[in-house]
Amino acid sequence: MSEASEQAIRQAINAISQSDPLTKLLQEVKLGRMKPTDAGLRAVTEAWLGTYKKVLETSGLGRTALVRLDPSPRLDVLIDAGILPADHAGVTSLRAAHRQLLVEIS
Repeated sequence: MSEASEQAIRQAINAISQSDPLTKLLQEVKLGRMKPTDAGLRAVTEAWLGTYKKVLETSGLGRTALVRLDPSPRLDVLIDAGILPADHAGVTSLRAAHRQLLVEIS
């Protein structure tokens, strides 16, 4: 992988990580300090979904980068924790965008 590709992946991960609810807020839910339906958690999660989708769509990433940036594992954790329903519009939209980009690059 070229240095430019690796740099693009790092920038994408950095942008996505800045609003990632798993980093700090999931632990609060697990400890019972925050409910999965908390309005603040919902706002952070919604922002993260939007950021993730925007980064995927605007970064011009190659196939290898897109595979590395698959949102499904993180989405599954949020769904399993009860923070997002599996049929949430943002979840389905992000997954569809990721799949579509992989198809377009193939």
